Amino acid sequence: MQLSNATVFITGANRGLGLAFARAALARGARKVYAAARDPSSVTLPGVVPIRLDVTNPEEIAAAARDYPDVTLLINNAGIAATGGFLADESLASAQRHFDTNVLGPMRLTQAFAPVLAANGGGAILNVLSIASWINSPLLGVYGMSKSAAWAMTNGTRMELSAQHTQVLALHMGFVDTDLTRGLDVPKSSTDAVVGAALDALEAGASEVLADEVTRQVHAGLSAQPAVYLQAVEL
Repeated sequence: MQLSNATVFITGANRGLGLAFARAALARGARKVYAAARDPSSVTLPGVVPIRLDVTNPEEIAAAARDYPDVTLLINNAGIAATGGFLADESLASAQRHFDTNVLGPMRLTQAFAPVLAANGGGAILNVLSIASWINSPLLGVYGMSKSAAWAMTNGTRMELSAQHTQVLALHMGFVDTDLTRGLDVPKSSTDAVVGAALDALEAGASEVLADEVTRQVHAGLSAQPAVYLQAVEL
């Protein structure tokens, strides 16, 4: 999937990785970039088309797929990340919020835009996942569970969409320097580095990209003895 002359639809495009994706898409020659956010007035990047979209709102998603039939690349970037494990009183409510945004949001958008992509020759979907798809800890338990589910959804939809020639790319990375990680004193990658790796992989036709060294180390450890996922994430 080449960015040159592509029409890109990005969720959560007003800040962080979404904003970096929008900047990079324009720089790589995208014909049009739809920058979706719950508050479109928060989208201030010149050259993009601000779109009102809450990924938990099925009606807004259906309207976006109807109103923007020229999309050739969907970037499912919008997500939430709250700390907490599974045994706290509020963990079930937190899990529902995480799944609605991080799993069902991208799934809704994939369902809505799959026919649009098919009509435009196949195109591509890029799902922003995480190193937490594979490893977990009490600090990031519920968030990690949602990203594991989103990884499974990504792999399943890749198979379902292969017949219409839609590329599905999973982006995994560790901590990134965004608002979501502001309170964490850990090494962080820049948004531009992660987005650059993701779009390079997309243009190379890849199905998965490991955007930083720690993610590559964890991925290699999935088959180690003991496997890396049997250990808690250390912060």
